[in-house]
Amino acid sequence: MEIVRIDFNSENRFLTALALGNFDGVHIGHQKLIKSMIKNAKIKGLIPALLIFENHTKSFVCGNGPRLINNNKQKNDFLEKLGVEVLYTMKFDRDIMQLSPEEFVKDILIQKLNCKFVTVGSDYRFGYRAEGDATRLQRISKELDFGVEIIEPLQNNGKIVSSTLVRELILDGNIKEVNHLLARPYAIIGEVIHGKGIGKKMGVPTANLLLKNKYVIPKNGIYRTKTKIDEKLYLSATNIGINPTFKENVLKIENHIIGLNEDIYGKEIEVFFFEYIRPEMKFDSEVTLIEQIHRDISYVKKNSDLQSY
Repeated sequence: MEIVRIDFNSENRFLTALALGNFDGVHIGHQKLIKSMIKNAKIKGLIPALLIFENHTKSFVCGNGPRLINNNKQKNDFLEKLGVEVLYTMKFDRDIMQLSPEEFVKDILIQKLNCKFVTVGSDYRFGYRAEGDATRLQRISKELDFGVEIIEPLQNNGKIVSSTLVRELILDGNIKEVNHLLARPYAIIGEVIHGKGIGKKMGVPTANLLLKNKYVIPKNGIYRTKTKIDEKLYLSATNIGINPTFKENVLKIENHIIGLNEDIYGKEIEVFFFEYIRPEMKFDSEVTLIEQIHRDISYVKKNSDLQSY
């Protein structure tokens, strides 16, 4: 997949079919839309492409965007797997924000991206003060001679599948439902840093994670996970919490990687979440804590395999 950063001075050599939206998390609703765009692109002989703003529109307007379901690398890797051939990225700024719906379509989609076909969700909004909607896009398409497809939202258990719903489920620790809505495991990427060495002293060393992106963090507790290090996958048990047994009060992500016997300090690792096992607990003694940790590890081993993510 080619990634192309565009601005008002850009020129594009392709005739494109575009999917438009934030694609925040690339959940199954987004995937439905993107796959439909790709299908139409092949039929019409166009390049299947996406246009995504580098910065979330809410972060520009409100100064504080939502926490991430995935970082840019994770998003881009998955978009490529779906079959997107070109990803256009653009900075959302005041100049873009002040374009009318008609100006956005004409100046950006048509003149800069040679767009011949557009796929959007039925709730898609664009242009100054979000005055443009799917109906207005269809009207503009007749004037400027390009095709439009409107995709209705997916529902799951009576709720519309959305990035907001996915975030709520992550925060609630409902990882199995999250993974169903993402069609892949929820994952975070971080750098392994030095901790206090408490786990190592107890015979269960942990990799302490420093996150460089503002991910949505699942609720405190123990999770069944898998960890990718240098493209190799390991079973793991991950604790998110404040270590109440040792009277700490700082949120940490500590990852016990099963079968790993090497120094990984400073390395970037990816942790894939599969199941919430239990809440974080305060134990009466270090012995009872160690016993519970070993039960958690046994549970992970019995309920996991390394065949896939």
